[in-house]
Amino acid sequence: MNLLGAFVNAFKVPDLRKKILFTLLIIGVYRFGAHVPTPGIDVQAAQAFARGAQGGVFDFINLFSGGALTQMAIFALGIMPYITSSIIMQLLTAVIPKLEAWSKEGEAGYKKITQWTRYLTVLLAILQSTGLAFLFHSGQIQGPGGQPIDLIPRFSGPRVGLIVMSLTAGTALIMWLGELITQRGIGNGMSILIFASIVSTLPSEGKAILDQGGPVLFSVIVLMGIGIILAIVMMEQGQRRIAVQYAKRIVGRRQMGGQSTYIPLKVNQAGVIPIIFASSVLYIPSLLQNVVQVDVIQDFITNHLVNSSSFVYMILYGTMVVFFAYFYTAISFNPMDVADNMKKYGGFIPGIRPGRQTAEHLDRILTRITLPGALFIAAIALLPSIALRAFGLQALPFGGTSILITVGVALETMKQIESQLMMRHYEGFLR
Repeated sequence: MNLLGAFVNAFKVPDLRKKILFTLLIIGVYRFGAHVPTPGIDVQAAQAFARGAQGGVFDFINLFSGGALTQMAIFALGIMPYITSSIIMQLLTAVIPKLEAWSKEGEAGYKKITQWTRYLTVLLAILQSTGLAFLFHSGQIQGPGGQPIDLIPRFSGPRVGLIVMSLTAGTALIMWLGELITQRGIGNGMSILIFASIVSTLPSEGKAILDQGGPVLFSVIVLMGIGIILAIVMMEQGQRRIAVQYAKRIVGRRQMGGQSTYIPLKVNQAGVIPIIFASSVLYIPSLLQNVVQVDVIQDFITNHLVNSSSFVYMILYGTMVVFFAYFYTAISFNPMDVADNMKKYGGFIPGIRPGRQTAEHLDRILTRITLPGALFIAAIALLPSIALRAFGLQALPFGGTSILITVGVALETMKQIESQLMMRHYEGFLR
């Protein structure tokens, strides 16, 4: 009843109600675009393509497009170009002085980096849509029964240009919709759209498991999914609280400071970002498979980099998740800046000298607590690959990537709604 009451309270606040309804409206537009066919595509061939079990790269891209790829909709590329460009920009920020200077300029620098991220997203969308257009005509696409199909039977330069322009425009529109949600809705816009894409595929995947394995196996997988969700929620809420004491100061006739507080360091400081980053990096070899026409390279990518049950895939995927967990944590939390701010306002950690020693102390604690969090999300990400191999299934609705993203985004969105309700003295979700 507390949860239902929180939903009712959320709609009692006019400003919050507008944000929620606006977010739902944008999600509706996004899902509508996932069913609008791309101009120049043979619709009947696209329907046969959607019915065929593609596997590999197609299932991976479908995860972030909400089924738009197999339906050859204008949103077929999904949000992947934006994610890839964001990763590239964050990596370049650490090595290019100009970008690093922008990152320290506050809001103005952030706008410049965001603008260049948009340009790079459009460029990547053009490259990826061109590769997909040639792939659709190459005869490598299979329909039901493994029969090759051609999605672009009348292949010509103008038609390919129309397809590329449509898919690129779809990606740009998705990027704009995500930014609208961030500015005028609830939660992070890009994360919300990824959440909507993943959730939209759960009913069809659940039905496929029910038809393939029967009700007993379906029940076992549902219970396993509930257990994974509970474990993820516990890990996401886990934190190490660093006690901070502020010295008393006399400002004019007023006494300032003297209170105690704490710095909450989350066990999983990076959230769902490592999973998204690692998944997008694994998306790059799949694209190279369509460009590099060398049998040895294509076989290696198919057997080891696309096949989720491959030992090489599991090692590479798990390693990248751990790496990106540390990488994003280092970007999002700077111990030196925190230590300088504490020293500036008269704060200190009991037993630790202010300044450099405080920064080293925070960095040491953050490094230690990030390791179990990174290993946990890597294990959750690899669990579906092991389950798929053990049960012999072709789809698992509680996949590591999907479940971590959905639970993480749901928790962050609930926290935003919670803070809005608590500001207006309403009881929230998490109380």
